[in-house]
Amino acid sequence: MEPPLGADKADTAGTVGGIDDIKVVDVGDVVPDGRDDQVDTRPNPLPVRTIALGTAGSLMILLSAFGAAGTLISDPVLGNSALSWIRYGHGQMLATATLYLGFGLVVWAWVRLGRHVLAGRVGSRPVLVAAACWMAPLVFSPPVFTRDVFSYLAQGTLPLYGQDPYAVGPIVLNLQQVVQNVHPFWQTTPAPYGPMFILLAKGVAWVTGTNMILGVILMRLVLMIGLGLLVWALPGLVRHLGGHLPTTLWLAVAGPMTVVHLVGGPHNDLLMVGFLAAGVLCVLERKHVLGIALVTLAAAVKATAALALPFLVWVWAGHLKSTFWKNFTRAVAAAVATTVVTFTAATLLAGVNLGWVKALQAPTMIVNWLSLPTAVGEFAHTVADLFFDSNKAWFVNTTRVLGGILFFVIAARQWWRARHGGADAVRRAAFVLFAVAVLSPATLPWYLTWGFVIAAALPWQRTRLAVVVGAAVFLVLTYSPAGEDLLYNWPFIACALAVSVLAGVSLLRQDPLRLFDDRHELVQVKVPTKV
Repeated sequence: MEPPLGADKADTAGTVGGIDDIKVVDVGDVVPDGRDDQVDTRPNPLPVRTIALGTAGSLMILLSAFGAAGTLISDPVLGNSALSWIRYGHGQMLATATLYLGFGLVVWAWVRLGRHVLAGRVGSRPVLVAAACWMAPLVFSPPVFTRDVFSYLAQGTLPLYGQDPYAVGPIVLNLQQVVQNVHPFWQTTPAPYGPMFILLAKGVAWVTGTNMILGVILMRLVLMIGLGLLVWALPGLVRHLGGHLPTTLWLAVAGPMTVVHLVGGPHNDLLMVGFLAAGVLCVLERKHVLGIALVTLAAAVKATAALALPFLVWVWAGHLKSTFWKNFTRAVAAAVATTVVTFTAATLLAGVNLGWVKALQAPTMIVNWLSLPTAVGEFAHTVADLFFDSNKAWFVNTTRVLGGILFFVIAARQWWRARHGGADAVRRAAFVLFAVAVLSPATLPWYLTWGFVIAAALPWQRTRLAVVVGAAVFLVLTYSPAGEDLLYNWPFIACALAVSVLAGVSLLRQDPLRLFDDRHELVQVKVPTKV
């Protein structure tokens, strides 16, 4: 079996992914145990060219997004100006091509940065600098690869006009500037988000009014609170889960799922995973009440974060000094009390009710094959249709029910196996969050970040990192820059798969297509095992 990152194996010290001509450097003061002060005690020069490459890509996304991404229906800046050509016809085609090229540069830079990390040339701080440089232009960009932020702003506007966001959709608002930018699919749909998010969205809508440009920027900045919490929590999670901090930050912060989807989107999943990561760390650090409260706030943004709470009860119980069942009972009672108080406070502050529980059914209207049960149902229907006329909805609904049953079995089994608490319970929680993302009736690309931000703090093998790279690139490309589903555009999906595989292979093999002169870019650093 291939050793995880940080292992000191003589048979792999000089190779990375099959490259045999790699210079080996001994660095005795590097102990990749996740502690930032140890990882970065050696010199860590900034990979300036790599950072500049990704920043150039981000700037290209920013500029082309005004024509190719989630633009306003009535654009006060470009609508009637000399630059309006970028929104239509050949101008829009040029903008779309430029945006994809910019995304390609961001991915190229991310892969190059990953090779630097695997080679031991850069630590955590250069990774964070790179991520900040790549995100900065997107803070001011129109939403890319989604239009969800317009729904967020409309859902925050509803309570300002006396409407219940859990009972009605944005269509009831007599505000054309707000409603017309919401994707038609969501204009009549109540908000499926918790009171914490409605409170924040209401605050943003109150400040920005019907100014959608300012609203998008401010909403993005508010959601980046989650990014700050995530960056704060990851070093501690690495310390508990045994990963390698630069690799973790490269995966969870600098990757395209975060830079392009969660920040460039933006998506409120960024706020959810920030609260989730911070809460998990606090529980591991024996700050149990604060940790449970933070994870409850994550669930008050998106309900799926609540799946981590039963696993954190085991962590809390493991810190107590009594019999097994007494520890469990005390931890359950304290966790339930903390959750109820926190959630009630968020609900009262938001001025809403529990109607959002019913609204959680809204995403099930989405049908795409990223959801494993939906994919199986659609495939079964396609096969059955070869022999007789069949009802697609029956197949999909049946496999979704079976997927729900399978998820329940997986979650219950993982929860019981986590009864000894500690880091093992957190690992199993991450797996369950991944399972709910792929076994839910509907799966959207950014759902995969729920468990991944925790799993990123685990030890990773190089070949598995390559798989993650390919998956991350593919998940961004499943939607168009304007936020439309491309999963059933099979020629495009075939191209996206090819690009994604190339990105994954490029992590392990420099210039796999042999387009450039052979250069020894990778330098493998021999590091001692953790004492």
